[in-house]
Amino acid sequence: MGNAIKKAVQKANAKTKDAAVAVSGSAVITRSIQMEKGLSDQEMEDVIKVEADQYIPYPLEEVNLDFEVLGDSANDDNLVDVLLAASRSVNVDTRVDALDIAGLSPKIVDIEAYAIERSYQLTKKKTIEHLDDSIVAIIDIGATMTSLNVLQNGQVIYNREQLFGGNQLTEEIQSRYGLSYQEAGLAKKQGSLPDDYETEVLMPFAEIITQQVGRALQFFFSASEFSSVNEVILAGGCASIDGLDSMIQEHLGTPTRVANPFADMSISSHVNTQALSADAPAMMISCGLALRSFD
Repeated sequence: MGNAIKKAVQKANAKTKDAAVAVSGSAVITRSIQMEKGLSDQEMEDVIKVEADQYIPYPLEEVNLDFEVLGDSANDDNLVDVLLAASRSVNVDTRVDALDIAGLSPKIVDIEAYAIERSYQLTKKKTIEHLDDSIVAIIDIGATMTSLNVLQNGQVIYNREQLFGGNQLTEEIQSRYGLSYQEAGLAKKQGSLPDDYETEVLMPFAEIITQQVGRALQFFFSASEFSSVNEVILAGGCASIDGLDSMIQEHLGTPTRVANPFADMSISSHVNTQALSADAPAMMISCGLALRSFD
């Protein structure tokens, strides 16, 4: 991974050495807790360390944790709501080591769900029908994992991951056309496959994605008070499959669109805008990380 990052940085001709990475939701424990108002950060940290076993099912020496004050508690004027986030140190250390190998300086280790939440702000005004209390489902379909993040008023209220992703399509191409895995992945990206690819391979895979999206939303509905969402936003590499948004919209009866966090950005003349547009859905987490300050 470190070598892959190094090659990507060199190819992008990026000069910065500061970097931000994210840990996936399944590797993170988050809790909203209440603490006395007026405590300093150090005092809060001391209290959390003493009471950590209430919130974290691992020995404290095996985890990295952080917290952020969200604001005054709605239940008690003397308390504040605090978001506590913790992950096993191995999840953080492997990412930090990869950045070190790539010659980058790790400044931030974030959480993927919150990076997506930040990136959503870039696309919010593009919402088909944005309501003050809107419920938006962002489906990120990666290579091996699909994550559902549900946002209410732009804040994540639900996160779930399932093992499913674009690698299954690559493996089907590899098997059907007798290609190596690398050749199959390249052919998929470049569109250099036989004429029957779309009808025999791509469309059946898109139908599976549609079913997976519907199933993921049903898990959300059964675990919450909600029975519908106002909009579905598709992210990740598979979101670029032509017509997938229309298929899902027809299946769910819910407005569906493909994420593009770059839509309202000024793009350098040195950037291949066509390639950027094709990759845009897969860059939601990257954009969310880039929106973080290193302070």
